[in-house]
Amino acid sequence: MKVDIWSDVRCPFCYIGKRKFETALAQFEHKDQVEIEWHSFELDPNAETRPDVNPVDYLADRYGKPREWAEEMHENVTQTAAEVGLRFNLGISVVANSFDAHRLIQLAKTGGLGDAIEEHLFEAFFTRGKDISDHQTLVEIGTAAGLDKITVETMLRSTDFTDEVREDEQTAQQIGVRGVPFFVFNQKLAVSGAQPPETFLGAMQQAWAG
Repeated sequence: MKVDIWSDVRCPFCYIGKRKFETALAQFEHKDQVEIEWHSFELDPNAETRPDVNPVDYLADRYGKPREWAEEMHENVTQTAAEVGLRFNLGISVVANSFDAHRLIQLAKTGGLGDAIEEHLFEAFFTRGKDISDHQTLVEIGTAAGLDKITVETMLRSTDFTDEVREDEQTAQQIGVRGVPFFVFNQKLAVSGAQPPETFLGAMQQAWAG
């Protein structure tokens, strides 16, 4: 069975959804026959990298809400993450464009390291407060996930994998993806959002049954 997942590494619910999906997958009796492919989706393609901007202020400004609202949102999502074993440090997160991170994901996919690079990018952004637009940081993340350092450096100096990122985003638009995470099971059953593990398990069972 094939599971296609559209995601952005700047999206907290994509990381939470990854954990919930993994919980479901561990319970799926045919888990060894499941192929997972991650796809690129930029929540804000025009986002500027702004290490100088406080992440709480950025969230409040983006949605036109009071700072207290943004603080509460951060607290809520941090608690939700903790419930699935993730440690979020949103107060130190760096406002960054994710396009080059998506190119790195596309590179990793060519070597069967798509899931590993997603995990490393999520952890770097949400837990360690790393700038995922910084090329040196992406080299470190890539090598930690198992990629060759020179290969990553060469890719980042080029425009390689730009087309692959755009193709993923165009496909998402064609199938009506409005937000991420977005899961498609065997190209016929879709689940949107960081749903409970039992929802993902049910979707896998239904898709497997045909």
